[in-house]
Amino acid sequence: MPAAIYPPLPKVLVPEKLSPDGLTILNSALEVHEKKGLSSSELLEVIPEYDALVIRSETKVTSAVLTAGKRLKVVARAGVGVDNVDVEAATKLGIVVVNSPSGNIGAAAEHTIALMMSMARNIPDACASLKAGKWERSKFVGVELKGKTLGIIGLGKVGLIVARAAKGLGMTVAGVDPYATQAVASAASVNLLPSLEALLPIADFLTIHTPLIASTKGMVSTAEIALMKPGSRILNVARGGTIDEAALLQSLDSGHLAGAALDVFTSEPPPSITADSEATLAKLIAHPKIVATPHLGASTREAQESVSVDVCEQVLAILSGALPRSAVNAPLILPEEYKTLQPFVQLVEKIGCLYTQHFSTAKPGAGVDVRNRSNFDLIYEGEVSAIHNTKPLFAALIKGLLSPISSEGGGNVNIVNAELIAKERGIVINEQHSRDQTDRTYSSLVTLIARSPGTSSRASSVTRSGPTKQEVHEGLHIVSGYISAGQPFISRVSQFATNFSPEGKLLICHNYDAPGKIGVVGSVLGKEGVNINFMSVASASFANENDALEATLDREKLLPKPLGPTEPAATNGSTGVKNTNEALMILGVDKEVSEGVVAELISCGGVLSVSNVTL
Repeated sequence: MPAAIYPPLPKVLVPEKLSPDGLTILNSALEVHEKKGLSSSELLEVIPEYDALVIRSETKVTSAVLTAGKRLKVVARAGVGVDNVDVEAATKLGIVVVNSPSGNIGAAAEHTIALMMSMARNIPDACASLKAGKWERSKFVGVELKGKTLGIIGLGKVGLIVARAAKGLGMTVAGVDPYATQAVASAASVNLLPSLEALLPIADFLTIHTPLIASTKGMVSTAEIALMKPGSRILNVARGGTIDEAALLQSLDSGHLAGAALDVFTSEPPPSITADSEATLAKLIAHPKIVATPHLGASTREAQESVSVDVCEQVLAILSGALPRSAVNAPLILPEEYKTLQPFVQLVEKIGCLYTQHFSTAKPGAGVDVRNRSNFDLIYEGEVSAIHNTKPLFAALIKGLLSPISSEGGGNVNIVNAELIAKERGIVINEQHSRDQTDRTYSSLVTLIARSPGTSSRASSVTRSGPTKQEVHEGLHIVSGYISAGQPFISRVSQFATNFSPEGKLLICHNYDAPGKIGVVGSVLGKEGVNINFMSVASASFANENDALEATLDREKLLPKPLGPTEPAATNGSTGVKNTNEALMILGVDKEVSEGVVAELISCGGVLSVSNVTL
């Protein structure tokens, strides 16, 4: 018996130190390569073979690196800031960028308080003096924090923890943040001010807790420092570059500022002191009024472990096809939404993939319309319609629609770039929500309706009562599905009511519903050595629900002639209305059926179309 062949494991590159627990998570299902100390050129050379990249703050993930990473699906930053990643380039390439926004917030807040107290009480210099054999008590007289005003720029998670700690030390706290509400600020006993200009003159200590973006780069410079009190002090445990380092050095030399405490810098690690103009940062770090640490804000055992585990779990999830929970270039997904969305992401992708393979690539008999469509309605009914963030479902549909026909297999289609790809491909999707409970046994229903170009969007009533006469003439293609016990099921394919799990290799035959058809199909497949794992026969239930349609439908104009003997039309005994007399045969098979077998099935007569579907 030949040995089983398993697909290769996805590869992950880890060029910086990561916690043992984080590495254990990655090694459980991925091939992990730790290559510390890679230069820019070395990173560019090796990145094409990796599916994921896990970094901290030192590795620079440039546009060139991302472009070279042909297999890259995710870049994970074990920390908060992602200014060392070209997020815009990653978005265009469909590469998810994730971080750990809450794993080290406590550590960063504690480090801020530690630096503030060290600066206020001259602790670093006093320690160095004592270790040098000196006893200089009078030289290191400090100031108390109690009664002083702490100004906070940025009232995010870290800023609010710092505010509460400062209040506990007896400080008055004021802050500015264009996104913070008065209620949030008041809950932390922070006086929320309207502008930076209003905050600076009252602050004895000023601390910055913002990301480094265009609007915050150099936000504290010469003009802003001039507004501060003489003898005030500045802290930065956020991002290097938010403070103009040259302006800060000048204010310390002039004595306007009594001190500064820095954990982050514009260049990390900073350059050494030289005679050229690039020595500003080195001189700043060496200044006697500076307390400096080498980016230690998140450097606690607990924080290192937390952020590593967090991003490694996300990498594993994303490479398994799950949703990211902390993507910086994708919509925020709340935990409760994540749990609800996850199975529906799989369902919608399967629906899209089934549509493309069954309707667009089926091998037809005479007259069967398998033209591709680019206008779609995606309808959410029941409980799933209450979820407002449906971008993951939109992305799943685009991926499903394109994966059978794209040379890349839809591999890098995700919530990051789905809208861009849809626009490039001319795909138009109209999402609709109906909170009415479905009239069937499941609580949520998702329906895809593919329309011919130029036809109007349909309301969700199409999914309940069957197509109208006009809709049949327009040639709508419909696929519906639901979730049961966390697993996806297909409940409808056009006018056919069915119930099957969209997994594995399927053969779907659209045929006239007459005695002997199942036997004919089984005989042809058996002769070719194709095993049938399961079979489901779906009747045209949705078409039969609309008696008005059936009574007036000119069947000869809409349906192709069979190649074999004409099949008798069934009649509804109670109304005398002619039924469509068609069925859909779904067979689970052990291998893809060849073109020759498909042609033979159609030539047997009564089979309108045959499609190979792999899900």
